[in-house]
Amino acid sequence: MTYYQHPSAIIDDGAQIGNDSRVWHFVHVCSGARIGKEVSLGQNVFVGNKVLIGDNCKIQNNVSVYDNVTLEEGVFCGPSMVFTNVYNPRSLIERKNEYRNTLVRKGATLGANCTIICGVTIGEFAFVGAGAVINKDVPAYALMVGVPARQIGWMSEFGEQLDLPLHGDGEISCQHSNHRYRLVSGSLKKFTS
Repeated sequence: MTYYQHPSAIIDDGAQIGNDSRVWHFVHVCSGARIGKEVSLGQNVFVGNKVLIGDNCKIQNNVSVYDNVTLEEGVFCGPSMVFTNVYNPRSLIERKNEYRNTLVRKGATLGANCTIICGVTIGEFAFVGAGAVINKDVPAYALMVGVPARQIGWMSEFGEQLDLPLHGDGEISCQHSNHRYRLVSGSLKKFTS
């Protein structure tokens, strides 16, 4: 074993976990899960069968990553945030064949207690504020807050808000990393000069 497993954690046979990952207290990882290297699964995390978690993700306490959720490299899932995989669940109606795919792109942050409604894509380095409810796709680098969530700004890869308009054009440098960002027609991209 090339990862740390707390004695209280349950890792089903067949689960794949990468080097230097940490699986903490009361975690359950199902047999079909694929987890990258240097991932941290906090206390009481559940990881379903049809789940892919990329390298360097941090999943904080009390998060369930259900089937059909994919987290790319470097995703942060805050404490007690929620994923869903059925859009219109009913206890009396079987809907396992209706799971919707959820994709969280590289470097995105999902704040504490936020909810991600299934079937959406969250763009790279997007930032979902604590308690927000995401029910539609989120652009790369977008800062999302509220219920339902709305975009209120842009975030750098460093995790700082950028002083740019929501729409239109603009250019700015991150004061911490000196990365440059260009906003063109409401789409933000990092570039090198």
